[in-house]
Amino acid sequence: MSTRDATLPPARTWWTMTPFLVAVAAVAGIGGIAAAGSQATYRALELPPYAPPSWLFGPVWSVLYLCIGVAGWLLWRAGGWDRVMWLWTVQLLLNLAWTPLFFAADLYRVALLEIVLLAATVGLLIGWSWHRSRVAGWLLVPYLAWVCFATALNAGIVVLN
Repeated sequence: MSTRDATLPPARTWWTMTPFLVAVAAVAGIGGIAAAGSQATYRALELPPYAPPSWLFGPVWSVLYLCIGVAGWLLWRAGGWDRVMWLWTVQLLLNLAWTPLFFAADLYRVALLEIVLLAATVGLLIGWSWHRSRVAGWLLVPYLAWVCFATALNAGIVVLN
């Protein structure tokens, strides 16, 4: 527990999670706006055989965004605002950029390059997080797994379309 947390009653420390959850909710909301026609786009694409149904993305991302927000909060609580938190912010901005590139602009190749950078950034964030908060690191592992799967899906779409 940091000295900042020692001065707050335990119930109040939970409120400090709010900005992190708001940040990921904003990314999800903006992504949702950018992906307004995504189901039609997704159905119109030639998809690789491992492509999941379009309805699966919403529930998966809801859980992942919650994990990303909680992980950010845990990392901040454990070390304050430093390079780890800047990297958390960078990955969130990269996450935000992918949906408009892929669905709104139909820039599948650019989106592929961007998601590779996102996967590398999340992997680095997990590595940097490990010594600060193992729980935060573990919360980010499913996110990295899904981003890697999404990278393979994006690559398959680039090849097939």
